[in-house]
Amino acid sequence: MACHHSIRGPYSVAINLEILVIIKMTSPILSALLTIQLILIFMVITCLAGRDFYKILGVSKGATEYEIKRSFRKLAIKMHPDKNIDDKDATKNFQDLREAFEVLSDPKKRKLYDEGGEEKLKKSGSQGSGMDPFESFFGEFFGFGTNENESKETPKGKDVLVDLWVTYEELYVGQFVELQRIKPVYQPAKGTRKCNCRQEMITRQLGPGRFQMMQQTVCDECPNLELTTQEKLLEVEIEPGMKDGAEQIFYGEGEPHMDGDPGDLKVRIRTIPHSIFERQGDDLYTNATISLADALTGVSISIKHLDGHEVKVNREKVTWPGARVRKSGEGMPNYDNNHVRGALYITFDVEFPRSEISPEDKGDLRRILSNYK
Repeated sequence: MACHHSIRGPYSVAINLEILVIIKMTSPILSALLTIQLILIFMVITCLAGRDFYKILGVSKGATEYEIKRSFRKLAIKMHPDKNIDDKDATKNFQDLREAFEVLSDPKKRKLYDEGGEEKLKKSGSQGSGMDPFESFFGEFFGFGTNENESKETPKGKDVLVDLWVTYEELYVGQFVELQRIKPVYQPAKGTRKCNCRQEMITRQLGPGRFQMMQQTVCDECPNLELTTQEKLLEVEIEPGMKDGAEQIFYGEGEPHMDGDPGDLKVRIRTIPHSIFERQGDDLYTNATISLADALTGVSISIKHLDGHEVKVNREKVTWPGARVRKSGEGMPNYDNNHVRGALYITFDVEFPRSEISPEDKGDLRRILSNYK
């Protein structure tokens, strides 16, 4: 049905419901007609509301920019038409996903959408900018539907490997990092060039009854190309719990090949050492220095975690140098399941007094400590 109908007023549905109750008691035919009218009204309301972009992306209305981008990236791979050939709605669903991301990833468009849905976006002229979100996420190609035989025959440019240094904080909460790629590309130019060169055997007559077999290079004529540079902004996703050395591939963003496909760009994650924490698998390790008095009488400390929350540690018993406390669930998120986290291990260092202790205090300390073994 078309989406240009208007609703008479906010109380029309409530009034019709009251009338329906009255008519139902007197006339079944009128009751059925009024029920159809109410169904049409609800259809109009739904139509005017437009698509639920948050539902399409599978995020809440309070989702952060990172959550929106991450959800889009995963759904884009899952819902791509090349991976859903048997689904007749695959192309439409994929287009809905693109438009939802285009709106919700733009703060201005998202604000307009939250205020008045797609209707307000259309009136403001903000919908449909024509941006392609896939190039920044995946490079030129998705890599779906590739024929193995064709890929072997088609020459390909060299892959490019780039190290991206990231922080513990980024690996803990997840982040998108913009990477500016300046790459060489081939553009059409005037003239022609020799291409698809190959070695072929030819027979040459040397004289009556004398022939010679020899190898000769044979080439085709192809349109000429010139090498230029192109700038592109890529977005690398640092997923929570990624391990050092993990790679993310951008298809078609590597070195070009004059007679084939470009190679791929591989971004390798490298971890910057942290001043407080050390990572081993999904577990985190850190040290805490306490005074001798706290070591003997009990201590309560707070450690600021990678996302800013405080981890509280309370000990009422004696803490010796090298004692270790384990805080379950306070480590790094597991890469395969972010709902599972490793442990945080806190090793205590005890700081002894630097100044001299008076003879009177020494005596008191000896008397007190002699009672404890």
